[in-house]
Amino acid sequence: MRSVEGPLVFATRAYGAMADAIRQAAGGIAGHIERRSFPDGERYQRIATACDDREVVLVGGTISDGDTMELYDLACGLVGCGAARLTLVIPYFGYSTMERASRDGEVVTAKTRARLLSSIPTAGRGTRVFLLDLHVDGLTHYFEGAVHPVHVSGRPVTGAAVRRLGGDDFVLACTDAGRAKWVESLASELGVEVAFVYKRRLADGKTEVTGVSAHVRGRRVIIYDDMIRSGSSLAAAAAAYRDAGATSIAAVTTHGLFCGDALDRLAASGVFTALVATDSHPGALRPHPLLSVDSVAPLLARRLMEAGA
Repeated sequence: MRSVEGPLVFATRAYGAMADAIRQAAGGIAGHIERRSFPDGERYQRIATACDDREVVLVGGTISDGDTMELYDLACGLVGCGAARLTLVIPYFGYSTMERASRDGEVVTAKTRARLLSSIPTAGRGTRVFLLDLHVDGLTHYFEGAVHPVHVSGRPVTGAAVRRLGGDDFVLACTDAGRAKWVESLASELGVEVAFVYKRRLADGKTEVTGVSAHVRGRRVIIYDDMIRSGSSLAAAAAAYRDAGATSIAAVTTHGLFCGDALDRLAASGVFTALVATDSHPGALRPHPLLSVDSVAPLLARRLMEAGA
């Protein structure tokens, strides 16, 4: 049952704005944390809002090792302070592409991170983890014990962005065949055609595009990719669609990391008319003329309320 006062909503430092938006949409109350750093880089954190026997939500992404430990430490502290039920909202789950070992000795970091979060003490009424648009659905099975993972689809947000950019007549595309099933499902929902590129792996480990699966000549193409890091795969796919005759190309992503100068390089390619990302990762919050950002906070708040937070 949802608390009459609404949940207490806390956040890691990088997700304060997201937590505020979720709190306002869900009718929650802001929780406060005192923070300071010691000269050697160690952190002091104190939960300054009493949370004994309260519904508690903690918003934070595992965007770096430091952010992961901040999320973990705060979650443990909130349970120790008496949270009746703890819900972690993780808009971006790092290392999601390291979901399996492809070579002997490789560490499956997605699994070790899930195990770490699974070791958070269990709150009296349980501990849940809400995860947004995981790279692989099966990552939820890496969580162990009493932690209950919930995979939230960002499609209401990203699908709306695709339709906004594409209008009534476009081809929905992806960067490789690995995402074809997901993109095909969205294309069917939107009533449009789907395309993907064929790739081959070179001797140096890099890949090159060898072809396009669908007829795109004279068509507007909207590319969906769940995550953009450097943008190199996106740029290569876009160039292939352009060379195949697409009249215009835009892209939509859930997780816009945009590492380094990725946005500048994508803009300099001259291929894209627009990029849309959600605010699941702070990397998308740097202003850039090519990029617009759609918030997933209302979606996450709605899912929390449906789940009784």
